[in-house]
Order: sequence, then C-alpha cells, then structure tokens
Amino acid sequence: MDRPFTGVIAVDGPAGSGKSTVSRRLAGSLGARYLDTGAMYRAVTWAVLSAGADPEDPEAVAKILGEVRLEMGTDPEQPDTWLDGVSVKQEIRTPEVTRAVSAVAAHPEVRRVLVAQQRQIIGPAERPQGIVVEGRDIGSVVAPDADLKVYLTASEIERARRRSAETAADLEATAADLARRDTLDSSRSTSPLQKAPDAVLLDTTGLSIEQVVDRLLTMLAEAAGRDRR
Repeated sequence: MDRPFTGVIAVDGPAGSGKSTVSRRLAGSLGARYLDTGAMYRAVTWAVLSAGADPEDPEAVAKILGEVRLEMGTDPEQPDTWLDGVSVKQEIRTPEVTRAVSAVAAHPEVRRVLVAQQRQIIGPAERPQGIVVEGRDIGSVVAPDADLKVYLTASEIERARRRSAETAADLEATAADLARRDTLDSSRSTSPLQKAPDAVLLDTTGLSIEQVVDRLLTMLAEAAGRDRR
C-alpha cells in the first residue's frame, strides 16, 4: 500500500481457523493496531470462574462484569489483557476458561457491554492508525462498515489438528470440543457466529500463515484501488 492504513479490517471465523495468528501478522504488516475480542470474553469468563459464579447465570455474570475493569493492549507484537490492572493473558487460555467462555459470551448483557467497549477501542472513522479486529461477530455486528471483512474457515479435522498442536490435547477430544463451541456460538440469540453477507470467505486448509496474510493484503490493495476510482 502506498499510504498508511487507517481503516478497519474485520476477521471472523470459528476456533482453529487461524484468526489470531493471521490477524496479528496482518496488523504487523500494515503498522496497524490489533484487537482480540475473544480475549475480552475470556477475561470476563476468568473473572466469573475466579469468583466461583455459575457461567450460565446471567445475573451473576452481569454483576461481576460490572465490578471489573477490563483493558486491552492493541500492539500486535505484544497483545495483552488486563483485569483491574493485572495481566491475565496466561490465565484466560486455560482449559477451564475455554470450556466456559461460550456460555458467558452468550449472555446479551455481556455482549452489549463488550461490543460497546470494542467499538470505543476501534475509534472514529477518522483515526491516525488502522486496526485489525478478530472475533466471531466483527463484520456482522461490531464493525459492519469495516474496510475489509473476512471470514476464515478450515476443515474440521484441520482446525482440530491446529488447536491440539497448540494445547497438546488429544485430537479427538479437541475435535469434539470445537464442535460443541461451534454449536453454542452459532446458535446463541445475540450476535451469533456467522459470515457477514459482504465478507470474503477464505478457507485456510492447506495454506500457510504467510499465504493467508498475502491474500488478505492483496484483497485490501484491490479494495483500496476500487475506492480511488
């Protein structure tokens, strides 16, 4: 690109599709900020579990959400998540949080509060620095006017293979857990996991991270060229 990127790129997709690594690499290539919205839901989930509350209880979850201060780092090289000033970037990746996060994220109040915070982090249309935002409802709900919307996916076995390699978990158990999360995330009543109508669908099965990032950079350059016509 011949000028600094100041827009918004929305990257959605299910777990194991490559969203996080691709989004961070893309943000780094563009000199843009990076926001992992999934980490925000994980942080709230960790707070809920730490308080001994039931992730399925909307009132208990909403109470805890209202009592904690959540902050997000947007440096793609060193993304971080803080609760009440303390980094929880390691704690939010535990199996316990992974099992409970879909239940917490399904509560309408949680999504209302966090979507508002996500939009605040993204900032106004005229911003000095662009941002790559990843999640499950970015293109459809959080940033429907994003400059580029991408929905990443991959075959079920490939997604399970990637995730089990990250966590050293059993492949069959990982596949079953991903299927469970897919069902919960896509069937919730508020902001379900879905491809925005104008998002580009990109199957990352068999593609390297570099290949995916290169394709997205090409898409972005083509979109910028169309806008200048």
